[in-house]
This record gives sequence, C-alpha cells and structure tokens, in this order.
Amino acid sequence: MAQVEATTERIIAADPETVFDMLADYRAGRPALLTEHFSEYEVREGGDGAGTLVHWKLQATSKRVRDCLLEVTEPTDGQLVEKDRNSSMVTTWTVTPAGEGRSKAVVSTVWNGASGIGGFFERTFAPKGLGRIYDAMLANLAAKTEK
Repeated sequence: MAQVEATTERIIAADPETVFDMLADYRAGRPALLTEHFSEYEVREGGDGAGTLVHWKLQATSKRVRDCLLEVTEPTDGQLVEKDRNSSMVTTWTVTPAGEGRSKAVVSTVWNGASGIGGFFERTFAPKGLGRIYDAMLANLAAKTEK
C-alpha cells in the first residue's frame, strides 16, 4: 500500500488567530466552510479544537463516499490534526503568519491507498479531486475571515 497525499494552501488577508479560530470552531465556524461534498455533519463531542469528535460523509466523486469519524488534536500552536477512526486518513490544518495581518493556511491529507490498478487510479486522481475540495474550503475560509 502506497501512501496518498493531497495538499493545498492559501494566503488569507486575516491574522492567524482569526483564521485558526474559524477552523477550530467545529460547531459554527467549520460548517460555514464546507462544500456540497460534505453531508451528515455532526459534532459528537467537544466542538472547539482539541478533544472534538466530529462526523461527516465526504463525497469526493459521484461513486466514492467516505464515512468519516474524526478525532481532533492540536499538537502545536496553529495546527489541527483530524484522525479518522474509520480509516487511515489523517488531515492536518496548519495556520502560520504570512506578513502583517496575513496568514498562510495549509491543509494536507494522507492515507494508505489501495494496491493494484485501483491504487494507481487513486494515487493519480484522488489528490487532485481532494485538492479542489480543499481549495473551495480555503476560499470560503478567506471569505469568512478577511476584512
């Protein structure tokens, strides 16, 4: 099994604390960022950063739906890690300063891909599809946090 990774980033004209707080708020902030690819969103425990347990279904393609139950940790300042209890998928959101009143938001997801021909297609196409979803989420994040 090869590891598959999808990463995207965006510079946002808002301070890092504002951007991070929006991402870490799983009750009101995060739902406002989601695209049509997400359904059945539910905070099951916590709701603010570390200690949150959140569920959603991610429909990356018309045929591929992933049922996600994510445990959230904050290993370092400005970083949220979402580990899926239902798979090997781990998503890391990192927010760092990018100059006066600006932030760099990076989202990266890794998981153990399938083997064989299915794995080839997964490694080839999944990162691009997930990247488009994350680009839209980061655009929503910028729209909600920029002044």
